[in-house]
Amino acid sequence: MEYKAIKGTRDFTPLQMQKRNYIFDTIKKVYLSHGFLQIETPAMESLNTLMGKYGEEGDKLLFKILDSGEFLKKEEVNEFSNLINTSSINKATKMISEKGLRYDLTVPFARFVVNHRNEITFPFKRFQIQPVWRADRPQKGRYREFYQCDADIIGSDSLLNEIELVQIISEVFELLGLEISIKLNNRKILATFAQLLGKEEHLQDLTVAIDKLDKVGMDNVLKELQDKGFSAEDCDKILPILNIKGSNEEKLLSLQNIIGQIDIGKKGIEEIKYIIDKTQKIGINNLDLDITLARGLNYYTGAIIEVKAVGMAMGSITGGGRYDNLTGIFGMPNVSGVGISFGADRIYDCLEEKNLFPSEITNSTKVLFINFGEKENEACMMVANELRKQEIFCEIYPENAKLKKQMKYANDRHFPFVILIGEEELTNSTCVIKNMTSGEQQVVNTNEIISYLS
Repeated sequence: MEYKAIKGTRDFTPLQMQKRNYIFDTIKKVYLSHGFLQIETPAMESLNTLMGKYGEEGDKLLFKILDSGEFLKKEEVNEFSNLINTSSINKATKMISEKGLRYDLTVPFARFVVNHRNEITFPFKRFQIQPVWRADRPQKGRYREFYQCDADIIGSDSLLNEIELVQIISEVFELLGLEISIKLNNRKILATFAQLLGKEEHLQDLTVAIDKLDKVGMDNVLKELQDKGFSAEDCDKILPILNIKGSNEEKLLSLQNIIGQIDIGKKGIEEIKYIIDKTQKIGINNLDLDITLARGLNYYTGAIIEVKAVGMAMGSITGGGRYDNLTGIFGMPNVSGVGISFGADRIYDCLEEKNLFPSEITNSTKVLFINFGEKENEACMMVANELRKQEIFCEIYPENAKLKKQMKYANDRHFPFVILIGEEELTNSTCVIKNMTSGEQQVVNTNEIISYLS
């Protein structure tokens, strides 16, 4: 029998982890520089917490955890079977499962805020780097287990928060060396589309369908809308709006002509104008107003953001937006928030494809000490301790094996330097340092090793 990682999940080798940590560390550094505070929440949440927060499509992708122990009493078995037979799957699920793996970090964060409201200071700026799980169909750039790197500001209505998050996005990808396009829209504008069609109660259906435009094309989006109750006439009205083209200014002018007299639409246009204007003033010029950007999650109410890597066949690598009342579902109403989430796994794939990982991140351990025996090892251990104090990472080969074998290990592990302290070097208080890239060797006094390597 062959034992493999579950489809849509992956093992990570040491080299892959070094690259992943490079991404996590870069994002974390930028978050900290903007005053965000780190939290963590459990992998499991109550289904009461998770269900109904992501729309019907999101609920289908929740991984549910089977209750432990005797989760069905004998008298309930028949009831459970009847529910299965009558396709009452949701009711049947409640009988055997009350927990699920988190789908994202935003809903658990909303629960966290409500639970810890007396311990945190508002506006609260938090970041969180943890895995999430979705019962999705695995494909390139889409996994069942993946990491999100979230930042949220909750307890403030100010659009300066959106501007700061755009700034963070720009800084992170500049540090990673990845060229991006930042797509911007506003759910108030999408709500206006629904209002124009007299379909306000179908806003979620509208946004879920439009959100698939890049993946399935316009014809399939229009077909889905018709399947959800939109008429052919409705589709004829929505098509010109989704096809608006031009510069940001031209798109805004077209939108004003179509929806400018509807209050909620007017407000959405004002917010977009403000964000584009202010970000341009701080040197961010890659914001693109995308009227087709919808982000199908239920809880967004204002600005929505999505980031794509330029010239790459990859989906969104960062996304987010404004949510006005997410904590209200947990009993704490009227608290506005805005957040973004970096998709670390997709960013990894982009950096790998573009060969953008710095070579030095694969050399986290700088020095290997060759093992010549007990006496020599004592000297190596003393020197190694001093190197580690100076954050020069090193290790000693554990066995007194043949030199050829130890040097092969050094090559395979890509150590930049090898240090040899043999009997002669022990007598003279010296060592031989070999540069594994150039092949050059140099005799150095043991008290000068740190300055030499530095």
